[in-house]
Amino acid sequence: MKKRKSPVVFVCILIAIVAVLGIATHVILKYIPTRQKMDLNEYYGETGDGEAVIVIGTEILEQRGTVTGDLVYLPVDVVTTYLNQRYYWDAGNQQVLYATPAELTSAPAMEEPGSDVWLKDGTVCLSLDYIRRYTDLDVSVYQNPSRIAIQKQFDGIQTVTVNKDTYVRYRGGIKSPVLTKVKKGDTLIFMEELENWTQVATWDGYIGYVEKKKISAPQETSMERSFEREEYTYLTMEEPVNMVWHQVMSAEANAGLADAIQNMTGVNVISPTWFSVTDNSGNISNFATADYVALAHERGLQVWGLVDNFSENVTTTELLSNTAARQNLISQLVSASVEAGIDGINVDFEYLREDVGPHFLEFLRELSIECHKNNLVLSVDNPVPEDFTSHYDRAEQGRVVDYVIIMGYDEHYVGSEEAGSVASLPWVEKGIQDTLAEVPAERVINAVPFYTRLWKTEAGTLSSEAIGMDQAQEVVSSNNAEIYWDNDVSQYYGSFEKDGIRYQIWMEEGESIAAKVQLAKKYNLAGVSAWKLGFENSGIWQVITDNLNK
Repeated sequence: MKKRKSPVVFVCILIAIVAVLGIATHVILKYIPTRQKMDLNEYYGETGDGEAVIVIGTEILEQRGTVTGDLVYLPVDVVTTYLNQRYYWDAGNQQVLYATPAELTSAPAMEEPGSDVWLKDGTVCLSLDYIRRYTDLDVSVYQNPSRIAIQKQFDGIQTVTVNKDTYVRYRGGIKSPVLTKVKKGDTLIFMEELENWTQVATWDGYIGYVEKKKISAPQETSMERSFEREEYTYLTMEEPVNMVWHQVMSAEANAGLADAIQNMTGVNVISPTWFSVTDNSGNISNFATADYVALAHERGLQVWGLVDNFSENVTTTELLSNTAARQNLISQLVSASVEAGIDGINVDFEYLREDVGPHFLEFLRELSIECHKNNLVLSVDNPVPEDFTSHYDRAEQGRVVDYVIIMGYDEHYVGSEEAGSVASLPWVEKGIQDTLAEVPAERVINAVPFYTRLWKTEAGTLSSEAIGMDQAQEVVSSNNAEIYWDNDVSQYYGSFEKDGIRYQIWMEEGESIAAKVQLAKKYNLAGVSAWKLGFENSGIWQVITDNLNK
């Protein structure tokens, strides 16, 4: 009987052992962290011969760098997108330009590595030494796999400290494969906190997850740097800017200045529309006269000559992307300004397409150099920020010019699908707020309109015309139009019907202008400007002065 029971007992014990082993295996599989390493070629992606993965801060790029011997090269578009946007590829002359605050430098492209600029199989690449000449970076190059780890931020970095030896894993979870090991006391760049895991980046180019319990809470870290940054200096006025544009359509029209400013008070800058680009070679028309400047100076006015790109013969992208044309334009502008004795240049380039963005910025950088050599104030007019004008890059403009001017009008314009205010107060205020997100307030000027639009709806067709303040008041009075103050736009609104046509108007007058000028004080702006001289009524100057200076 005992012999019969032995096999049964043995089988039961075997089953128990298997069960225990199964449970143990399950526990191990579920609760014991894996030490399996991630295939780094899979993690970073395959690289070709001489290629290197680029890791910038907390981002692994799809583009590749090149390591050849001791030389490291990065594609120019990587550099301008992530590190320093001032490297400008001059395709026509096969060179890279770099504008410092004081000078324009150039580096020719070579077909072989060893120079600052390498034209590698048609791709413009910049050497690491050339990039570091003007850019504060920490760069380390690693092998297996080949990668270039770049740190560009040194102030206000969020970091965590490892409090126990652990692993950085590909995903959050103990079964996720290991990217790298980190030791107690190591610091990591903090990215995002999850429930039990924290996303981090290592200084040598890994981005993954560590258990939250094995690191400290995030803290702000700043690093001491010896790099000497380029510093722009600015030609700005001590008192608030109170500026008006003066539309001058011919040299003979300059003679009308005395009458135009006879009753003007409080204004300290006048900007005559003297210069216009006439062709894609950068030539300009010039109505500037020393007599005009002398009279303006006698009346205590600085003169900032305006240059526009309104000629139908000018394609702004073609003009500004050509270095010879761009520098010809700058040379003519500065020479004409110095000859007339004016105080500044106001750039009014409008309707800029997205493809002109980098060339427009390079134009401003190069113009800034020459303006400041000749003690000329440089200001630039911009539409109210919208998503479709992000390529204007007001932040970069604000770094290289003296004043960024918001054209706080044309909310509704000729061709608008519906009638409305030229510059409602909420719209103007949002334009200021959005600009201040990019440009320091002390160098922002908000421009107000001295005009309104008289809207006409006839047989279902909408049209409008721009009229000045006195003419608007005459339209309202002569047609017995009922007007009322609209708090939503901070303007008087009126409408009337005549000969079966419906007319609407959102008026600009003392109260509406006062509300807009008060925004300059509210946001500590550099001042205000107005378009244009001749559209104002007699009392508006005092309104601006009172509300700008009170």
